Amino acid sequence: MLETTWFVLWALLWAAYFVLDGFDLGMGALLPFLGKTETDRRIMYNAAGPFWDGNEVWLIAAGGVTFAAFPTAYALMFSALYAPLLLLLFALIFRAVSFEFRGKVEHASWRSFWDGVHFLANLLPCLLLGVAFANLFMGIPVDAQGIYHGNLLKLLNPYGLAGGVFFLCMFTLHGAIWLAIKSRGQLQTSALAAATMLWPLMLALLVVFLIMTAFYTKLYANYLAMPALFALPLLALAGLLGARAMLRAGRLWLAWGCSALFIIGVTYFGVMGMYPGMIISSLDPAATVTAFNGSSSPLTLKIMLGVAVVMVPLVLIYQFWTYRIFSQPVTARELEDDHAY
Repeated sequence: MLETTWFVLWALLWAAYFVLDGFDLGMGALLPFLGKTETDRRIMYNAAGPFWDGNEVWLIAAGGVTFAAFPTAYALMFSALYAPLLLLLFALIFRAVSFEFRGKVEHASWRSFWDGVHFLANLLPCLLLGVAFANLFMGIPVDAQGIYHGNLLKLLNPYGLAGGVFFLCMFTLHGAIWLAIKSRGQLQTSALAAATMLWPLMLALLVVFLIMTAFYTKLYANYLAMPALFALPLLALAGLLGARAMLRAGRLWLAWGCSALFIIGVTYFGVMGMYPGMIISSLDPAATVTAFNGSSSPLTLKIMLGVAVVMVPLVLIYQFWTYRIFSQPVTARELEDDHAY
């Protein structure tokens, strides 16, 4: 029971990260396309400014829970996916640097350089996270000794690449809606147009990805065994359809909430399809690391659960307060503040 509880919480932490840092990453990946003027680009930076570093806490939390609750899965995940995770780490580092360094020199070339860094440092995580999770869904070549028989190129298989494109579109749609909330005027119009254009592409990619999942993975075995789980992809579809309806109605916060629901549904669709597997071996089913054979001791899981029950609500309250304080749109007047990027 404790193992299952932590498996569900593990999925929740990844879903929280995808929802919260997803809009930052997606908005950064849209920078060259929507940031037509210096003011527009600064608004895009400041639309993420108060949130991006706090949002990354959920990535640390997801990694920390993997390490503490499922150490065997952590060891194999960070060994087999070492290359993409290292690239992800460097991308996130350079993203942080781009936020802080862009405004240090009053020169167009300097700012253009860091805009390029910012774009790539947001684009790569979108793709890498999709590639990594698609390969986890499909299974990776790990033997009974925990040795990974592959390389970065093996991860760039058709299903892995489809996952990368899927996550990129999912995050850019999420980011475009957030930018529409945080901007006004022509930039808001452009953000809404981008979201409207990305929505049918997202729907098409969802259909393609679900079909490919049937051919490349065994995720649907759990769904056929437990039909109630089909509520998860239906939840994702409802969120995506709701996002379009709310965009059309001009209710942007609800559109963003529906987009978040879509991301949560997609995350749980994949993770619960894996259950109880965490690192699925494509070489030998007996070598698969599950929530049961890869977990920490029951005492460790009990202590962690007690800490989580106390600390997670506090983090959520703090983040809600942060989002509440900085909920207003970013305007040109706001950019005159010394604290603005």
